[in-house]
Amino acid sequence: MNLSRFTIDLSTAADPNPVLAFRVIRFALAAALLLTLAACGKSRPRADLVFINGAEPESIDPHVVTDQVGMRIASALFEGLCRIDEAGKPQPGMAERWEMTPDRKTYTFHLRPNTKWSDGAPLTTQDFLYSWKRVLTPEFGADYAGQLYVIKNARAYHEGTLKDFAQVGVTALDDRTLRVELENPTPYFIDLCAFTAFYPVPQRIIEEHGTAWIKPGSLIGNGSYTLEDWLLDDRIVLRRNEGYWDAANVPMKSIEILPISEPNTAINYFLTGQADLIMDKGMVPTSLTVKLKQQSYFHTGPFLGSYFTRFNVNRAPFDNPKIRLAFSLAIDRKRVTEKITQLGERNAFSLTPPGAGQNYQPPPGPEFDPERARKLLAEAGYPGGKGFPRVEYLYFPKPVERNIAVELQAMWQEHLGVSVDLAKQEWKIYLASMKEKNYHLCRSSWVGDYNDPGTFLEMFLSSSGNNRTGFANASYDALIAAAAREADLNQRNVLFQQAEKLLVTDEAVIIPIYHYVGVQFFHADRLTGVQANLIDDHPFRCMRWK
Repeated sequence: MNLSRFTIDLSTAADPNPVLAFRVIRFALAAALLLTLAACGKSRPRADLVFINGAEPESIDPHVVTDQVGMRIASALFEGLCRIDEAGKPQPGMAERWEMTPDRKTYTFHLRPNTKWSDGAPLTTQDFLYSWKRVLTPEFGADYAGQLYVIKNARAYHEGTLKDFAQVGVTALDDRTLRVELENPTPYFIDLCAFTAFYPVPQRIIEEHGTAWIKPGSLIGNGSYTLEDWLLDDRIVLRRNEGYWDAANVPMKSIEILPISEPNTAINYFLTGQADLIMDKGMVPTSLTVKLKQQSYFHTGPFLGSYFTRFNVNRAPFDNPKIRLAFSLAIDRKRVTEKITQLGERNAFSLTPPGAGQNYQPPPGPEFDPERARKLLAEAGYPGGKGFPRVEYLYFPKPVERNIAVELQAMWQEHLGVSVDLAKQEWKIYLASMKEKNYHLCRSSWVGDYNDPGTFLEMFLSSSGNNRTGFANASYDALIAAAAREADLNQRNVLFQQAEKLLVTDEAVIIPIYHYVGVQFFHADRLTGVQANLIDDHPFRCMRWK
């Protein structure tokens, strides 16, 4: 029996006393769990930590993953020159130390003397050269290749105008010493060195197994955990890598990761002790938000993440920026944050959360203005919505996503007189539809990979694999490039502001809805090492039981 199919509807828990209500829920769930386990026969040994991931990962290849559910696993299996601690800050990883030249453009990294792959083979600087070349090879198609553009000549190599990788600014001085030359001073470069696109991957394993190299029995990593098992739509099991350089400080020997996307099921698992940790905002059943916020195991904190709607600017009628802006002006964000999400999110009028990086403050974006929205729609040839073609809003199947979709649909009908159909797709199909631009407009979100406005705004460069809108604007690209070259932080922020205004207001490529707060379910009196941080990154190796 697959326990992920066993669900108790918590939405019936309407008792005004939250303590009493949850005692009743726990009793009912515990009884049901005993019956379920009896029916299933002898259960497998429980992992040290059972974690509920929000979906089945699209991939765990660190150079392929673009979603948080996959990155969580990839960052346990692999490690870059640097790694993230529980506070979300970069610290030495495969590199024990580094030096930077006075102009802040050249770094020299020194690998630890005991760096090795999980099968015991030595890990050297040549592995980083192979891996970074893999990401930048145009045929590979890495969506995050643009993250490496800070390296000298990396962009030219990725775009094919430079054929010789030896001219890219990364050099193995010897097996333990790696020199990296940057195009410009990059204040967040050390943060990037802890990001998945910068991780080393094993050349010999990839060449032997091809795309199947990430399967159990084949995958070789260098992170704090190894891949023991992967049963699709059931579980992923990680085992502590005893050869990891810092294995003595990795408390959890085994981790079981469950790809549960249904919030009620996830909460059932947590309340009955079948799971220890949930870290997804979408796992809060909207009918129980108020009660859950009162519980000691419910934790929140602000972080660099935004929820927004993406337009396919190449597909009519959204090839017209007036129509896109009209759709944006028709959204009353308070109806989403106060009626549906209810977690204290800030209404968003920008893609970048205020305060990112060195106190970046985004420019004012389109606010709720239905009268102006109707005027723009009429100017585009659809007065009162008459003659407007049927379009689809794409989302994936979680209750909160459907509730937001229905609310947006209602506002566009109410304020513009247009009908928007709702199209629901499973996570992997939804990601593929976005990547292939097979949609009109869709639900989107972005969590900062590092604390800087660039992690949000570089996403919409013409060359970015994460753009997924069809938006290609030379002025926007030039502003982002100028910001990358700018050493003065204030002027750099001004350039980012100009680019963001062009993206959100002038071209209205996206509709910002709200800025996230992080959500974690865990018992803090028992589990430590889970700490709210700006990039919402929570390494398994930091977690321990008291």
